[in-house]
Amino acid sequence: MSNIVVFFHRPNIMESMKRLQAYKFQILPSGEQRRDMRRFAGACRFVFNKALAWQNERYAAGKTVKFSYTTLANLLPLWKQDPAISWLKESPSQPLQQTLKDLERAYLNFFAKRADFPRFKKKGHADSFRYPQGYKLDQANSRIFLPKLGWLRYRNSREVLGVVKNVTVSGKQGKWFVSIQTEREIETPAHPSTAIVGIDMGIARFATLSDGSYFAPLNSFKHQEKALVKAQRAMNRKQKFSNNWKKAKANVQLIHARIGNARRDYLHKATATISQNHAMVGIEDLQVRNMSRSASGTTGTPGKNVRAKSGLNKAILDQGWFEFRRQLDYKLAWNGGQLVAVPPRNTSRTCLCCGHVVKENRLSQSRFECVECGFEENADLVGAINVLRAGHARLACADTSPAVGASGQEPTEATQAIAA
Repeated sequence: MSNIVVFFHRPNIMESMKRLQAYKFQILPSGEQRRDMRRFAGACRFVFNKALAWQNERYAAGKTVKFSYTTLANLLPLWKQDPAISWLKESPSQPLQQTLKDLERAYLNFFAKRADFPRFKKKGHADSFRYPQGYKLDQANSRIFLPKLGWLRYRNSREVLGVVKNVTVSGKQGKWFVSIQTEREIETPAHPSTAIVGIDMGIARFATLSDGSYFAPLNSFKHQEKALVKAQRAMNRKQKFSNNWKKAKANVQLIHARIGNARRDYLHKATATISQNHAMVGIEDLQVRNMSRSASGTTGTPGKNVRAKSGLNKAILDQGWFEFRRQLDYKLAWNGGQLVAVPPRNTSRTCLCCGHVVKENRLSQSRFECVECGFEENADLVGAINVLRAGHARLACADTSPAVGASGQEPTEATQAIAA
């Protein structure tokens, strides 16, 4: 069986490119600054919810549903004049305006079918506020100046490169962080590697590469699930908003933070390894949101295999497929590589030898055996190689001037190369 070896030329269209990058550090505020940050985050949350409620009332009254940032930004000074909420004046104006921009973006994502309808924010969930200007960064002394907060020290772990575009302050688990987004001009990167690879996403194997290697799943939620259930039950037994309830809630939030931090760390390490070692990566264009929908159905038409589907949904979301693709996309671009998304249909059902496509080819989650020619291989590896081939075809259709040749090597041993 032959394997395709692809050589294509990537024209240097731009001599330079703009790179957006965020640097996140823990800040060390004083007690007064902590109180101010909690108040500012609460004011932004209040403005977001008030604007969303105002928009919902207009919709219920049969008026236009189009979100207008300008209209709400003009209402903001009027809200500050209301004696009942005059405390909004104590917060910096720009973060409140940025909150309305966030709501505008949420509406745009909803109408573009990229997200659900905007929901009201809750206290303690993603408390943050953003400064588009007025900040001062003093890296030499590891401090940053923010309007109405003053100078704050931060844990300076690396140099901030580029021009600062905005600064976001966020709180989590009693700690406060500052995220500094920068923009800088860099030369168009040329990837140091010539290897290309296809990736098949899965549950038993998190990511299987077409060269035969794979990444085992972390399953951070699964490992912490029992502890999380125990902590949630303990919280439910407490009187709501009592001191013991607040302590129990903090414990639940701590477990959620551990789950998220472990998953994020694993994904960063995996995507860094792949993006640094491969110039082109083919990946399945999975619609994670659709794949993880509930199968419970309605009262009139209940769903089938609800329990099994619920477990599958939980496993899919635990893997972090969407975040994996997002990180892989920008890291490849930073290194001069390319991510090619291909349709996932029948990638693990298509025989590598004869091309026969039928669902019976995949005997189980892990085994592939062609009913036509008898070819046997791991199903995830078959899917990864088919993704790689589909990536080749997509690149050819994109007019990258490929020169395609053939090799007599086996698919798991063949060497693919990209000529710069």
